[in-house]
Amino acid sequence: MISNKAKIGSNVEIGNYVVIEDGVEIGDGTVIKNYVELRKNTKIGKNCYIDSRVSTSGYCTIGNNVTLRYDSIIARGCEIGDNTYVCPRVMTNNLDTGKHQIGGAKIGSNCFIGTNTVFQHGIVVGENCITGAMSFINKSIPDNEIWIGSPAKFFKKNN
Repeated sequence: MISNKAKIGSNVEIGNYVVIEDGVEIGDGTVIKNYVELRKNTKIGKNCYIDSRVSTSGYCTIGNNVTLRYDSIIARGCEIGDNTYVCPRVMTNNLDTGKHQIGGAKIGSNCFIGTNTVFQHGIVVGENCITGAMSFINKSIPDNEIWIGSPAKFFKKNN
C-alpha cells in the first residue's frame, strides 16, 4: 500500500508488500526492499538502501546514503545522519518506562551501528561513532568514539 500523499523521488526501487503512509518522502535513487513499513511523515534521503522488514514508527528522518539492514526498527522521532550504516536487527525506543514519548535516538553521520544494538529513548550518538554488536546504548556517545557492551561503555576513540 503506497499512499498517494507520499513523495517518491526518481529512480526509486520499491519491493513487494511495502507500506508507505501519508507524508513519507523518499529521495532519488533509494532502494526499498520487501515487507518494509514506512509510517507517517518518515523522511528518507537520497541513495539509501532500506532492507527487508525494516519498520519506522513515523516522524523519522533518515539522511542520504544510509543503509538500514533487515529487521531494524526505527522508533518515532529518530534521526539518522548521512552515510551511516545500521546492521541487522537494530532497535530504537522512544518511550520511557512510564510509556511517555521522550523522543527517538539521534544518530550522527558516518556511524556504524552493530547488529542487535538497542538504543534507549532520547540518546544522542555523535558523528563518526561505532557501536559493537549486541550493545545496549543507554547513554549519549560523543563524536569519534567506539562503545561496546550491555550496557555499552566507552571502548576507545575512533580515529
